[in-house]
Amino acid sequence: MVELKAPARPRKAASRPLTCCDTTLGQFGLPEGGNAVTVALVGQPNVGKSTVFNLLTGLHQHVGNWPGKTIEQKVGLCQEEGVPLVLVDLPGTYSLTAGSEEERVTRDFIIQQQPDVVVLVADASNLERNLYLLSELVLLPPPIVLALNMVDVAEQNGIAVDAEALSRALGLSVVAMVAAKNVGVRDLLDVVEQIACDQEVYSPARPELRPDHRQVLDTLLQVIEGHVPPPYQPYWVGVKLLEGDREVTELARGWLPAERWEKVHNILFRHEDAILDIAGGRYEWVAAVLEGAQIQHGLGQVTLTERLDRWTTHPIWGLGILGAAAALMFFLVYAVGAPLQGLMEDYLVTAPAAWVTEALQGAPGWVVSLLTDGIIGGAGTMLTFIPILAIFFAALGFFEDTGYMARAAFVMDRFMHLIGLHGRSFLPLFLGFGCNVPAVMGARIVDAPRARLLSILLAPLVPCTARLGVLATLAAAFFGPQAFVVTLTLIVVNLVVLALLGVLLHRVVLRGEQVAFIMELPLYHRPNLQSIGLFVWHHLKAFIVRAATIIVGASLVVWALSNLPTGDIGTSYLAAFGRALEPVGRLAGLNWELMVALLASFVAKENSLAVMGVLFGAGQSGLGLTDLLPTLITPASALGFLAMQMLFIPCVATVAAIKKETGSWAWTLLDLGLLLVVSFAGGIIAYQVGLLLGWG
Repeated sequence: MVELKAPARPRKAASRPLTCCDTTLGQFGLPEGGNAVTVALVGQPNVGKSTVFNLLTGLHQHVGNWPGKTIEQKVGLCQEEGVPLVLVDLPGTYSLTAGSEEERVTRDFIIQQQPDVVVLVADASNLERNLYLLSELVLLPPPIVLALNMVDVAEQNGIAVDAEALSRALGLSVVAMVAAKNVGVRDLLDVVEQIACDQEVYSPARPELRPDHRQVLDTLLQVIEGHVPPPYQPYWVGVKLLEGDREVTELARGWLPAERWEKVHNILFRHEDAILDIAGGRYEWVAAVLEGAQIQHGLGQVTLTERLDRWTTHPIWGLGILGAAAALMFFLVYAVGAPLQGLMEDYLVTAPAAWVTEALQGAPGWVVSLLTDGIIGGAGTMLTFIPILAIFFAALGFFEDTGYMARAAFVMDRFMHLIGLHGRSFLPLFLGFGCNVPAVMGARIVDAPRARLLSILLAPLVPCTARLGVLATLAAAFFGPQAFVVTLTLIVVNLVVLALLGVLLHRVVLRGEQVAFIMELPLYHRPNLQSIGLFVWHHLKAFIVRAATIIVGASLVVWALSNLPTGDIGTSYLAAFGRALEPVGRLAGLNWELMVALLASFVAKENSLAVMGVLFGAGQSGLGLTDLLPTLITPASALGFLAMQMLFIPCVATVAAIKKETGSWAWTLLDLGLLLVVSFAGGIIAYQVGLLLGWG
């Protein structure tokens, strides 16, 4: 008979040099090669784990991506006295079965990096579900501290938890806390520091296998003995093999000689039902440790969460509430973000460009143009996105922190599934009507990696305000009373193309795989302003630091193409490229000037109007651009141009965001290539429709 117990692990009196997660102490301003205690924060989604992390680390955080993963990596420093604590905020996960990328990252880090302490942040109002994850964690060597969070919410729902009784039942430290109010966080820190330097043996209570399969596990351990390399441990590998864990099964196949693997395979084949006994044993263990440690009062009473969910998850009223929330977010973007963006454009783009122009009056024209249009225009334009991004991320942080984000995703799920996505993709795509940059960056709230990728690839097809501005201006000039119908039709066509391309990409990228959307609706609770502030800060910092170099670099390339070799856009390389594409453009009714205007929109969509003004000589004949264009371009050609403009590749800032979020030039270029094909096809079709309508 084998009981599922890990070997005892003695404490280290001294900590080891930090080498985890490609993070060094130097990133936090501490001497390289120093010692630090590594603390891993683990927990299921919506348990307040990020709040605990933010309270302990503040601004001393390093945010990136796990090597080879799209999952966000957050590492922070907590140093008050003595040895610094480096906290690693592992992705939220319901188990350690490696069924998702989040689960793989979490368990691989704990097994391979072996942190000094693992802190499991648990929701005190739903302990049974949270302790199932603990039943898996206690099978691994690192010592565990149970942070019992949201005890106030549990009390409001008639649940009382005796932390001391729970600690005795589990054989490990339990700290009751309310992270949103910064209650108990100091106690948690003290316990972590004590355990990291304690010399006592760590030996918690662990679940046992049900009797039917204890002997099977014993036999399995005898077969794999001596063939499991560190840091993996035989008992854990044996349990995972019986669970049918695919990743561990593949590892074991490589570790074991052929004859031993054959024995393992035969054992597993005869006992495919072992997973039921393992899960059953864990639930029995959870029930045993909770007996006497948890008391539920007022059973049957209707809670605040239940009352609110009658409205927020309703198939009709829920959509109305979501629409109101989205409208409020849009109102803030337009009422607050847009004026601030204009103000920043005046101070960060227009004023510096004017100052440089005046200061360098005697310098060559190309030098002035390089500084004003290439550098200041590129970097300044990027920085003007900050107000819109700040409002968007603040709204996302608020919705996530209060628990409403899960309801919004639930309500929109049925609609988003039509294009292979789930409800969480709605909000970032919806914000694309304001700006595609926050739409792309906001896709990180989507948990499933492939669904996140699909959301990013589709975001540029949402018509942003800049495209809508060009559309409104030119439609009014060409179509007069019919401008509204043309504008509305092109917007609807844009969204239809988004849906159709979503279906196509769903089959290619996801290979027809349905995106699983199994999520918990957490209890509503008060938002933590510090956590929301740090959420906004780190996302803005990531945008500025990582996207800026790509945006400025791309802006310089476009500037060079539009100015070299003569300094005149009409004789530039960009114009030459436009003339080379004119035969293709003619299929959509576009001459080379319109092709150049389309290409120039890569820097900013509204640039197409400015370039048209230069190429067509607006103002030289006493006519403005909107008066001049109808005399030079037919309505059918205008319709082809507008269709292409609406579907064309996004601006350079959006491309930079796509590259940053996907971490891959391959996906970025694939997206751009698809949009080029779609836009040209759309322009050709629109031009032919215009000819059929007699607009030639």
